[in-house]
Amino acid sequence: MTFTGFPKTAPAFFHELAVEMNRDWFLENKARYEAEWVAPMKELLAEVSTRIAPAYKPIKLGEPKVMRIHRDVRFAKDKTPYKTHIGAAITLAGRKVGEGGTTAIYVHLGTDEEFVGGGTYFFEPDKLAIWRKKVAGKDGAELMKLIGKLRKAGYTVGGHDDYKKVPKPYAPDHPHAELLRMRGLTAAPGELPRGILHKAALATWLGDHGVALAPLVTWLHTKIG
Repeated sequence: MTFTGFPKTAPAFFHELAVEMNRDWFLENKARYEAEWVAPMKELLAEVSTRIAPAYKPIKLGEPKVMRIHRDVRFAKDKTPYKTHIGAAITLAGRKVGEGGTTAIYVHLGTDEEFVGGGTYFFEPDKLAIWRKKVAGKDGAELMKLIGKLRKAGYTVGGHDDYKKVPKPYAPDHPHAELLRMRGLTAAPGELPRGILHKAALATWLGDHGVALAPLVTWLHTKIG
């Protein structure tokens, strides 16, 4: 089916869930969640995947995936059982969804924030070592050009919980110091245009940004793995 927008009634689900936050209420409203959020999200990502796939050839995209609404509370201070947002992603073929995976497009919609982006949120230890070796040299210069182009176009590009100092054995004044301090690298276009959540135009907007992010994501995939 073609994506036509999320229903205008959809945001109310997460606001109500935030208040109720119990299994009985969720089970009673699960069909509503599936209809208002999950089904449209699958339609949206299927359309976006088709739009951005040519920008990744010969690399293939993975199947779009909608994240579970259930929270993993085993090691969390916050024991609330459900997320008050829906998360979904299009990864590159063979890459997992999550902090250590390379993502072509990640979509986060809910009560707390709306976020769209792509890249690698957090490098796993083995990938972090590869990252540093790559960005310290000529590959880093290539990456800085990609980042500069995206920033000039208005994208927010950077890492998350980065190191305050350049790690040894690299010099503190290394020309790629910013990259060496990073623990991950993502790019985001900014806030969703007002009202677009409920319109078919969201697929076009996401597709356009997905194509723009493709060179950065491809660099991460081919250079870091």
